[in-house]
Amino acid sequence: MNFWGIINLKLLLDVLFAVGFGLLLFSRVKEQRTLWLLRGYLFLVSSAWFIQRYAYLPLTSKLIDAVVLACSLSLAILWQGELRRLMELLGTGRLAVLLGNPPKEFRATSTTLTQLVDTAGKLSQNRRGALIVVDLGSDLRPEDFLYSGTKIEAQLSTDLLINLFATDTPLHDGAVLVKGNKIISAGVILPLSRQGISRYGTRHLAALGITERFDRCICIVVSEETGTLSLANQGKLERPITSSRLQELLMNLIGNQNSTGTSKSSLSKNVLSQKASTNDNIIDNINEKESNKSEIFTKKKD
Repeated sequence: MNFWGIINLKLLLDVLFAVGFGLLLFSRVKEQRTLWLLRGYLFLVSSAWFIQRYAYLPLTSKLIDAVVLACSLSLAILWQGELRRLMELLGTGRLAVLLGNPPKEFRATSTTLTQLVDTAGKLSQNRRGALIVVDLGSDLRPEDFLYSGTKIEAQLSTDLLINLFATDTPLHDGAVLVKGNKIISAGVILPLSRQGISRYGTRHLAALGITERFDRCICIVVSEETGTLSLANQGKLERPITSSRLQELLMNLIGNQNSTGTSKSSLSKNVLSQKASTNDNIIDNINEKESNKSEIFTKKKD
């Protein structure tokens, strides 16, 4: 009697752990097609386990095992980036990031939002290339980059960010890492993405690469050629965007997590709207000039 009780207890714990692991996977998957694939794969695994444990069907069991193995290899190829990130997080012991519980000290404030929008607008106006990584809770560490850059550990400010991306400085080609209201490092070399290699430049591929591996960080990109703004988030790039659109996106990603009071937020919104309107006019003029150049080139070509 005790023997069967121990067996039933092990079976119950086995089912509970499997269900918990499945719920964890479902909570981390946000794309609908990926969710369908995961559901189908877990259904096959559950069917194989049930048949092997409760039904004596050797031929059916072999067939399902072969299908599960083929699906496992296919998913390993499709999800190689996600699996690599999972192993990196497990190897470094960052379970809080894996479970989606970011530390509060890595969250940015409304002041950070104001300075980021202001910096991006001025850099866009001067057509100065820039790459700003904002850590929202991924706990980015030096080993997460190809090169960790130079430590800055300074208070975030618009003037300092602009100076870091000056063309006559050795750090302007790399990215700047921002955590909370501090600039952690500059001249950081990010891993490149494999998607859109023929469409995007190095800065945009680097922004996609870091946000693919860490979903709780965003990356602001300023093109050196055209001055257009872009924002990378969770491996997706929105471009080109204006300063007002950048302000809206950052408010959704940063501002909602760090509301420091109604009066302060309303004040920051007014300041941002004024700066954004000025930057939008400048960017619109740049885009209009680029479109005129393309029309002239097309007419000459025709």
